[in-house]
Amino acid sequence: MPSPAKKHVRERQLTEQRLTEQRNATSGNLDRMTAREIVRLMNREDCKVAAAVGWELPAITQAVDAIVSGIRKGGRLIYVGAGSSGRMGALDAAECPPTFGTSPSLVQALIAGGRRAITRAVEGAEDSSRNGERDLRAKKLTRNDVVVGIAASGTTPYVLGALKYARRRGATTVAVTSNLRMPVGRLAKIVIAPEVGPEVLTGSTRLKAGTSQKMVLNMLSTAVMARLGHVYENLMIDMLLTNEKLADRALRILAEASGKKVSAAEHALRAAGHDMRVALVMLKLGVGAGEARKKLKAVRRDLRKAMGE
Repeated sequence: MPSPAKKHVRERQLTEQRLTEQRNATSGNLDRMTAREIVRLMNREDCKVAAAVGWELPAITQAVDAIVSGIRKGGRLIYVGAGSSGRMGALDAAECPPTFGTSPSLVQALIAGGRRAITRAVEGAEDSSRNGERDLRAKKLTRNDVVVGIAASGTTPYVLGALKYARRRGATTVAVTSNLRMPVGRLAKIVIAPEVGPEVLTGSTRLKAGTSQKMVLNMLSTAVMARLGHVYENLMIDMLLTNEKLADRALRILAEASGKKVSAAEHALRAAGHDMRVALVMLKLGVGAGEARKKLKAVRRDLRKAMGE
């Protein structure tokens, strides 16, 4: 085990190497700028994020394919992060069930410090690699699971501990980071590293780094769910109808997808027991709810096959 002095030197060297810890030359006088100057500067810096993510599309594609393959074999997608990065993972996981109608167990998130860390800082929570391993072990990881470690710095011990454990268990590992040449990149099988450069507020990775993370996770979950058949055309055919706004959206979706009137969509949805897939088959093929269910069951609820498309 390295001495405290050597460990401190190593940590300082890593800090100096991290792009996200370097000072941004354009914002050196941030405290003297007007509000207009600050927001214009931030907007210019944010424009760099999409381009940085664009360079990572091959790695993002590889990750999507790996996640789809794992889920088809019975696996899960598990995000692991700390602080702002952990909150990004928790947000994406929370939005999958209502958007795509999936089980909450299919896409999960672990955040250093547990659930209370979602709304407030839990000091020191990210510093324990042992806790990362412990929390992931509690998930009873399998070889079909895919673990996505989110760490802007690329050095977060909690995330590193989880990825090391995932590797030992034979699960597929993915890293989402803003610092390519850091430990997280050496641990993961697939590395997604949009290098967005120094932040306007030095070290505040909730800014450009956080934006890049949100963009990447949007791509991962949306592309995965589309590939798994949880959308029809570009419509949310499996969304949960949990409030009036979403119920109205469901009717518009069914009307647009079928070319029928909203009144017909409302009748079909009610007859289908509010199952949008069943309702769409009814509307497109002109059959009753029972026949629509049979057609879907015969093709494992594949909409395109059920409707002969």
